[in-house]
Amino acid sequence: MTRVQTIAVTADEADLRLDRWFKRRFPELGHGRLEKLLRTGQIRVEGRRARSNTRLEPGQRVRVPPLGEAQSAPPKLRPRPGIADRDVRALQDAVLYKDDDVLAINKPAGLAVQGGTGLDRHLDAMLDALQFDAAERPRLVHRLDRDTSGVLLLARNAKAAAELTDAFRHRDCRKVYWAVVAGVPKRAEGRIELALAKLPGRSGERMAPNDDGKEAVTEYRVLDRAGRQAAWLELRPLTGRTHQLRAHCAAMGTPILGDRKYRGDGDFLAGGARRLHLHARSIEVPRRGGDVLRVAAPLPPHLTATLDLLGFASRRDRQGDSG
Repeated sequence: MTRVQTIAVTADEADLRLDRWFKRRFPELGHGRLEKLLRTGQIRVEGRRARSNTRLEPGQRVRVPPLGEAQSAPPKLRPRPGIADRDVRALQDAVLYKDDDVLAINKPAGLAVQGGTGLDRHLDAMLDALQFDAAERPRLVHRLDRDTSGVLLLARNAKAAAELTDAFRHRDCRKVYWAVVAGVPKRAEGRIELALAKLPGRSGERMAPNDDGKEAVTEYRVLDRAGRQAAWLELRPLTGRTHQLRAHCAAMGTPILGDRKYRGDGDFLAGGARRLHLHARSIEVPRRGGDVLRVAAPLPPHLTATLDLLGFASRRDRQGDSG
């Protein structure tokens, strides 16, 4: 390759580290040379210098300098394992909305969206079950944490994937989450503006407040409370950082129940708090022609049970979810 290229990150490459993206795209490029190109600023993401551990987002543009013998290649995809019949049925039963371009499912808690080290069972490997009558396999356009339940959008073709990715990148999507937290925020509603950065260490991915971190903004509102013991929150993320809602709730002194990574064990609920109490309740996305798609997901059983236990049942019904 003897000329500069600008390559767009595809939906299937979402959240890849930059060095792994190059490993897929340019397998002949050695790691040492890649690091030198990064240090000298010859490789850029969206016009900015980047590091080998930079996480990529769909639609971002990567500047690739002349690499000589290293030729561009399409991403190498591992063979997808077969899908168990029970998983096919469960995913198809989880469909909340479907048209020619978009599919929305109610992702169950505990199902990872993408694979990782030692993780073979994840949604990305089972998307064939959601192809239905479409000509293309569905594509991921955003993510939810493994233990977060709720609305997850999928694109049913390349054009829809580009449009949805653009909407997420430009923050045109309106997302609402419900959470039950240990303790009660000092104010009934507010805005959290707290930059986040990844903590070093081997205990798994964890974010913490850091002035040099990435901008992270969340609006919240208390929907109900159980004395000073717990509160039911509506959360509206205005940015999309890793673990943003979990880290922001913990920073307020009210960690999400079941979130042991951010100390939301909730011992007073005994077994009820062992699962993460965070649910992607609804999403609104602009569509072509000025229309807006709004999809809402009913609560999972463990969150419904906790709301009932804390006496929030009547309020929950008024919020439009009978569980």
